[in-house]
Amino acid sequence: MRSVAFIDLRSDTVTLPTEEMRKAMANAEVGDDVYGEDPTINRLESLAAEIMGKEAAMFVPSGTMGNQVSVMTHTRRGDEVIMEAESHVYYYEVGAMAALSGVQARPVPGVRGVMNPEDVKRAIREPNIHYPKTTLVVLENTHNRGGGKVLPLENVKTISEIAHSNGINVHMDGARIFNAQVASGIPAKEYAQYADSIMFCLSKGLSAPVGSMVAGSKDFIERARKNRKMLGGGMRQAGILAAAGIIALTKMVDRLQEDHDHAKLLGEKLHEMGYGVNPEDVETNMVVVDVTVVGKDVHAMEKELKDRGILANANSNKTLRLVTHYGITAEDITKTIDAFNDILRQ
Repeated sequence: MRSVAFIDLRSDTVTLPTEEMRKAMANAEVGDDVYGEDPTINRLESLAAEIMGKEAAMFVPSGTMGNQVSVMTHTRRGDEVIMEAESHVYYYEVGAMAALSGVQARPVPGVRGVMNPEDVKRAIREPNIHYPKTTLVVLENTHNRGGGKVLPLENVKTISEIAHSNGINVHMDGARIFNAQVASGIPAKEYAQYADSIMFCLSKGLSAPVGSMVAGSKDFIERARKNRKMLGGGMRQAGILAAAGIIALTKMVDRLQEDHDHAKLLGEKLHEMGYGVNPEDVETNMVVVDVTVVGKDVHAMEKELKDRGILANANSNKTLRLVTHYGITAEDITKTIDAFNDILRQ
């Protein structure tokens, strides 16, 4: 149950754990994870590795830490990392690649988060005393600032082949990889097979209260554990959190379709009203709405929605982002549609 009266569409990070998760957390078998002795963490890591088709996996407190541990493990100071110009690892992680790993970002503009493989190829540095060495490509699936865009599998495969043919590793920020799985019908491990490491969140749409996973080879995860410890991510009786993560992976993936259906309906109705949204762009649980096409100011729109009990975030000077998730009901979507219609008519 929501703890506040608002219909909160700001993000899927606001989801609350299920009652089953809360009970599992209360009764979790625990030990010291830094010693490798937490049985619930160990079960979660084995499950995550199996789902992603990788040799090993590691629990981390957050998706940002998972991405940054991965960058740190794949690179050396002074290297260059290629990523899409609007990607989370570049846009929302507080310059952590530079601050923590001492690496340089090489942003490549894409279309709704999808990079052209030829642009990636051109961005790879040739050997030259003046140049940094390109050692990593980061892909984000689904793409947050791309409006929940699912990366086409062939695009992932082609970029991976280009990277690997040049001796470059690939990391996938798969924070919402299960949204990609549900929307495309392609199992997460098929995307993950083209990445040397993948991070995915247990929170967000899967509703666990805390935590993300990093999966890769045994050697990679062994090295990543030391970097996790360096960043303060070595926790002790973390099985309390892992218990919710196991339920997230075993019971909460298929229900993401409900979130997608809600987002699709919301996008279609707002389009019919004249708001700037293409329903075909609503692939997963995000709806990006240009409110300026109906003469509305985005920040004023935020306030008007809040006055009607709906929370949404501006993600540009033109657009609002609405994110559906566990806890948002069909009735909530109807109320949101009515609110947008009411604001338009006033």
